[in-house]
Amino acid sequence: MNGRDHNQLPASQVGSDSPGELGEPPAPVDFALRILQRVGIPRDRYDTYVRLDTAAGGLFVAFASELVTGAVLASGGLTAEGFEELHRSRTGRSAIPTGTPLPGLVTALRTGRARKLSLDFGPVDVVEARVLRAVRTIPAGQLRPLSWLAREASLPAAQGTATVLSVLAGNPFVVLVPCHRVTYEHGAPCDAAYLPAAGDALRSAEGIDMAEVRQWSHSGAVFFGSDTTHIYCHPTCAHARRITPSHRVPFTNAREARHAGYRACKSCRPVAA
Repeated sequence: MNGRDHNQLPASQVGSDSPGELGEPPAPVDFALRILQRVGIPRDRYDTYVRLDTAAGGLFVAFASELVTGAVLASGGLTAEGFEELHRSRTGRSAIPTGTPLPGLVTALRTGRARKLSLDFGPVDVVEARVLRAVRTIPAGQLRPLSWLAREASLPAAQGTATVLSVLAGNPFVVLVPCHRVTYEHGAPCDAAYLPAAGDALRSAEGIDMAEVRQWSHSGAVFFGSDTTHIYCHPTCAHARRITPSHRVPFTNAREARHAGYRACKSCRPVAA
């Protein structure tokens, strides 16, 4: 063991030898967890975690009791040991691998509806928590701009979008707090917390046509109005999707829509500024 004892090994390797050593099979996934439980280590001293598949690849999700305590995509070569180190540095608790996901987690990832999962924000400050909670309200298959999140999080207009972008870049619950549903003001996804292809993969899995989104962005169409209802919406709003092309009126900003006699959708609630 190169002079190391089990207390110095990552939790994912406790009780197991390197591949092929001694010709023994690797230890079960829950082996380290069983050891901690057997010796009576208090449950509040550590979290457990699983690695699940998503449209953007593997996702490490840590949890304690009924609370999710962190989620990180296994992109860029992140290993289980690397995730354990990241989690310990952020929360101060060890992450122990398990084969049993938190109830509701698999369904939340499959449907894109994770709002019912309880999150432990831990070291996140009040402003960050408000932004992350606002992101959680964006429905699956829809997009919202930074200014919308700034308003929902009650941030000052002058610096709100910059604050939101900073919070998203450090999102400790990627996928579960769906920042892949956030865009810049002109409609292009910002993907502050993702590698380039990950955000597109997650959006495509939710039925968002990225070619169409980029076409809207390039044309300057920030909102779509209906010439029959005279209501304008974000382009991915469920109501906007029901507007047939012949009745769709594009707008570059809310002021333009209001001057044309249109009112804001009560469902997606565009920023009126």
